[in-house]
Amino acid sequence: MSEMKKDILWRVILVYAFIFLVAVAIIAKVIIIQFPQGKEWKEIATEEKIHFETVEAQRGNIYDCQGNILASSIPIFDLRMDAASTEISDDYFYARVDSLAWYLSDLFKDRTKFEYLKELKQARESGNRYFLVKRKITYEELNKVRHFPIFELGRYAGGLIVEEYSRREMPFDVLASRTIGYQSEEAGVYVGLEGAYNTQLQGVGGQRLVKKIASGIWVPVSEEYDLEPQHGDDLITTIDVVLQDVAEHALMKQLEEQEAEHGCAVLMEVKTGRIKAIANLGRNAEGFYEEDYNYAIGEGAEPGSVFKLASMMVILNDHKIKTTDEIFTGNGITHYANRTMRDVHSIGDGHITVKEAFEHSSNVGISRIIWNAYQDNPGKYTDGLYAIGLNKSLGVEIAGEAQPLIKNPQSSSWSKVTLPWMSVGYEVKLTPLQILTLYNAVANNGKMVRPSFVREIRRSGQTIQTFEPVVLNPSVCSEDVARELKRLLEGVVENGTGKSLSDARYRIAGKTGTAQVADNDSGYNKKNYKASFVGYFPAEDPAYSCIVVVTNPTKGVYYGSQIAAPVFREIADKVYATRLDIQSGTEMPRDTVMLPDTARGYRSDLDLIYGMLGPKVNPLRQDTAWVMSVREKDHLRYRGIIVSDTAVPDMRGMGARDAIFLMESLGMKPRIVGKGRVASQMPAPGSPLQKGDYIILTLSPTLNLPFTHDTVG
Repeated sequence: MSEMKKDILWRVILVYAFIFLVAVAIIAKVIIIQFPQGKEWKEIATEEKIHFETVEAQRGNIYDCQGNILASSIPIFDLRMDAASTEISDDYFYARVDSLAWYLSDLFKDRTKFEYLKELKQARESGNRYFLVKRKITYEELNKVRHFPIFELGRYAGGLIVEEYSRREMPFDVLASRTIGYQSEEAGVYVGLEGAYNTQLQGVGGQRLVKKIASGIWVPVSEEYDLEPQHGDDLITTIDVVLQDVAEHALMKQLEEQEAEHGCAVLMEVKTGRIKAIANLGRNAEGFYEEDYNYAIGEGAEPGSVFKLASMMVILNDHKIKTTDEIFTGNGITHYANRTMRDVHSIGDGHITVKEAFEHSSNVGISRIIWNAYQDNPGKYTDGLYAIGLNKSLGVEIAGEAQPLIKNPQSSSWSKVTLPWMSVGYEVKLTPLQILTLYNAVANNGKMVRPSFVREIRRSGQTIQTFEPVVLNPSVCSEDVARELKRLLEGVVENGTGKSLSDARYRIAGKTGTAQVADNDSGYNKKNYKASFVGYFPAEDPAYSCIVVVTNPTKGVYYGSQIAAPVFREIADKVYATRLDIQSGTEMPRDTVMLPDTARGYRSDLDLIYGMLGPKVNPLRQDTAWVMSVREKDHLRYRGIIVSDTAVPDMRGMGARDAIFLMESLGMKPRIVGKGRVASQMPAPGSPLQKGDYIILTLSPTLNLPFTHDTVG
């Protein structure tokens, strides 16, 4: 019996030993697969993988208020072919590949038929399932390709592989580009309106079932599993591209003349707060100006004398003075604690009214008014500023608005001289747009509205959301105070520091500002200045408000009346000339005609037009068929346009008919966007001319301005 037990025990031991060895072998194999052979097996597993990939939706367009495209996603396609597709038999492929090669060569004109034929056959023979046929083809070209031999079998059966992506384009180049926005490469996020309305613009992505056919190469499996993307909605902005061009041009010209650091200009509708133009230009390392930062929204700084309107609003709201009251400014110098306040020059005999102190921007006068009224209770003054809403951000849709800084007596930096210095625009910080909103409220009889940039959102051409004006403060002051403030602002232009604007054919109301800019830790100096002018027009029935700020001019001129006011005037003149509804019966001289600043076209056509209208045109010595006319005081001057078959000519300002004729004669294919005259073009002027390429010509309405001339003869 004991022998039998031993025999059974050995058998059990052998069985367990076998199981143990098998377990060890399995564990060893797992370790070998997981580590030494892990990379190889993972690659094999990946090659067999099938998954859904996201199909990007086409981003919505951004338009100006007239329907001109400000930003658009142009679809671009890479054309590939599964040359080894089992859906295509060898007999079918070789019977039709010759015709396919001919069609491809005829459409793209980049290779001969024989080169295409050779490449297609090699792709078939080598089993290439991802053969690149052509990169960056247009939607029109893709539609033609779909009907070519072999490809006509369908999206998958014909071996056609289409990879779609998009390129964001701004047809008007730099115009309002910082406000329209873009995708930041560093942060990977959108800024400007592109960022504010990214959810609406980006749409909803679709999906496509793909399988891996080679390392890193995925191809669609079947059309029945595809989910088409929902394209993004379109934005209709408040910006008028014609007025935007005016603002940008006027600001650019002044910045270049004064070699300033940067500047901004904003034009806004008084009743609605809708921004019609916003220009932000800064000088880059090469010395050129570009839209590098949204200064109007993001740069908070001491505003200087333009803040005096806020001080006058507070003290008039509190009924502490009348504008006819007298204030003594002496020789234009006064003292507060250990600091000295100065005017640029003394005013009269030093005995002036409150109105005169404001009109001539007397620091001594305004600070004395506020000091006398609030020195015993400065909190009453700051409470008045808070009641207006100057301590709150505007809440505009574009990110990056600087927070206002309005101190109060509880602030840690409040000192014995804070009150008088605040009253004239120092020790406070506001952005240009925040200042403009205050002045706009006065023009709007006390109603403060939020500045806005978007009017509506559309989906497939249908309006799905409309944005109405938002009231921030229904009454920053009473109507009586608003009327008094309007008289003060009109007086600045009629009698004071803004008198250079008094000869306009319409009345302007506004305020000049010249603020010293603190240079980091070194404080204020006599080099860094911020010149500004902010106001509205026509003064009797305000339709538009506008602010212009120029920072650090370097040519020795720095007063707001000398630098910012001329930019304001140029913008206002051109707006007024194009808006008949705000003109109140003014008549132009008999020898005045309405003409654009510049015009490009066929010389004989322009000769005929100007001959009928009567302006004097300086002759052009060269025998040039295409010319540009330029205003020069009381006459026009022709300049020749260089036209060659090697470079794309400059067609900005040219009528659509002339532009199409010229481009077709040079072998290019013009595509027209919008109405009016050519405002921008892609490729840009001077680019290498490639015959057969498309050129996109974006048109905008013509801005015709009054031109008083010497009549012929």
